[in-house]
Amino acid sequence: MSRTGKVISWIGGIFLLLVVVVVLVILFFDWNRLKPTINQKVSTELNRPFAIRGDLGVSWERNRDEPGWRSWVPWPHVHAEDIMLGNPPEIPEVSMVHLQRVDATLAPLSLLAKQVWIPWIKLQQPVARLVQTADAKNNWTFNLASSDNADASQQPSAWSFRLDNIVFDQGRINYRDAINKADVQVMVDPLGKPVPYAQLAGGDDKQQHAADFVFGWKAQGKYNNEQLNGNGKIGGMLSLRSKTTPFPIQADVRNGTTRVRVAGSLQDPMNLGGLDLRLRFSGDTLANLYGLTGVLLPDTPPYETDGHLQARFSEPGGPVFRYQGFNGHIGDSDIHGSLTYSQIKPRPKLEGTLESRQLRMADLGPLIGVDSGKDSAKTEQAKAKRGEASRQPADRVLPHDKFDSKSWNVMDADVKFSGKRIEHSNSLPISDLYTHVVLKNGDLLLDPLRFAMAGGNLNSTIHLEGDKTPLRGRADIHARKLRLRELFKGVEAMQSSLGQLNGDATLSGTGNSVADLLATSNGDLKLLMNDGLISRGLMEIVGLNVGNYVVSKLFGDDEVRINCAAADLNVRNGLASTRLFVFDTENAIINISGTTNFANERLDLSIDPESKGIRIITLRSPLYVRGTFKSPDAGVKAGPLIARGAAAVALGVVAAPAAALLALVSPSDNDENQCTKVLQQMKSKK
Repeated sequence: MSRTGKVISWIGGIFLLLVVVVVLVILFFDWNRLKPTINQKVSTELNRPFAIRGDLGVSWERNRDEPGWRSWVPWPHVHAEDIMLGNPPEIPEVSMVHLQRVDATLAPLSLLAKQVWIPWIKLQQPVARLVQTADAKNNWTFNLASSDNADASQQPSAWSFRLDNIVFDQGRINYRDAINKADVQVMVDPLGKPVPYAQLAGGDDKQQHAADFVFGWKAQGKYNNEQLNGNGKIGGMLSLRSKTTPFPIQADVRNGTTRVRVAGSLQDPMNLGGLDLRLRFSGDTLANLYGLTGVLLPDTPPYETDGHLQARFSEPGGPVFRYQGFNGHIGDSDIHGSLTYSQIKPRPKLEGTLESRQLRMADLGPLIGVDSGKDSAKTEQAKAKRGEASRQPADRVLPHDKFDSKSWNVMDADVKFSGKRIEHSNSLPISDLYTHVVLKNGDLLLDPLRFAMAGGNLNSTIHLEGDKTPLRGRADIHARKLRLRELFKGVEAMQSSLGQLNGDATLSGTGNSVADLLATSNGDLKLLMNDGLISRGLMEIVGLNVGNYVVSKLFGDDEVRINCAAADLNVRNGLASTRLFVFDTENAIINISGTTNFANERLDLSIDPESKGIRIITLRSPLYVRGTFKSPDAGVKAGPLIARGAAAVALGVVAAPAAALLALVSPSDNDENQCTKVLQQMKSKK
């Protein structure tokens, strides 16, 4: 053999010997010696304790599924027992994750392409404890040491990571959250064999391509201090990392009186592509959904709804959720529509359109600060449980329930609502409600708020500045062509009336309830009614018991025609004073003067009649109405009888109010509206 050949033989032999030595070292090396180094390195990188406290070992096996010569390359299979991952220093818990055993395999040849490929990981008895403290610190946010020391100009790593599958026998997740008052335990188990998506989620053609369910889960505990129970199913790791195969989700969760059911899929889960779900939820009040969803909704009667939820998480301004084509009910009212919720800065925003074909007016009560009146005992119990017991005094009539204006700045809104048929009462037909609700930074605007009523319409603008303390409110209300025979359907004699009611009101005030707003209100109220009728029976129908006394003293038990009724009230600091308040009837002119105090809900009115020549003894004495709104009192004024012409003299100072009220008479009604003549006469008084 030549000298060169001998050198080559020695080199080859040495290389082969080194390979054999390396293989023998790897095969018989005690990997437990590396545990202190591994534990220290991982703990330093994660900035929290990490330890493999049990056996650590590596075995080598061929992967016979590989093609050709690759099937002869041995693959390392790593196992580690009793693994613990701790919490950051500010979380006072023993551990975040504990694994009884981990088995994993690594594809060695992929390292040549700078890829760490782990075909599978098997976990035994995994336990995770997720904790959030009252100061918003949590243990699922990692502060990596490498990210702290990273140079902003550093190029991204050329290495990639791939994990194909995770399997485990049973997992447990404990979730404790001081902010959301939550303490929930979740158990996750393999289903044994995959369950087809369509078998559980229904026959939605758009989602038939979703992967099968692989794991089942059950949850129990408390959330927002309410009992929580739930169960459902999810897909496996293969569909979790797929960009094209939707990851299936199915859940049925109850939190207190709220129930949420979903069935659908998550697109491109690793990159939070989006959600496509059928969503059904129900409960005692929509307000309870804020704790679960972060969406601010009003305190309503019991509700239920079913619709299609789509979400996109990678929109430029933030995640966008669309709840489309939903149907349901709130109280006794049906509800339909589509809503979009955008998690944008500085506040999320709710937009959309809602429609109700059969709307119970009482179900809207909570929107204006009054109770719906339905199942009041249950409502009061629910309020007391939430610390919101009614503040309505027993001796007051105006609503004292507070507007929850402090939460109005949590979210903005731009929602249009329409109600076709309104159920209020047989005596007051209302229909075709429409309003455009705009909420921005705590400022609430309803413009317009309009509806058809009694053959006419009521058009208003309501503005509540919830960002002010106390709340500032303004209402501009315009009533036009309300037909008296439809307003008073229970009065048979009124059915022959062709009269109408028109009015304008502008009021502004401060306070966090309807009562407080009226108690501080300033503004004007104008009202005009022609060709009506008044009687004791009418007073009984409209519930004005004190009116029975007044009407009987003025007219006896007879029905009396009203040619024109006109009112012009000035309101200052909650005190309404009469500029003009007159009834022109077939028998007399009735002039009312005095004040109505919204702050203490007291009346102080004088009623002065002037007979039109028909001798009725009761028309010769002035009357009074005093007392409270809750318990008014009426009687005959003591003292001398009214001097003839006293009412006529009073009308001499009402020229300006009469002229203002003429604007409420529609030009098309001039020929038949009797108020035109009466007001013209008043206007001419000097």
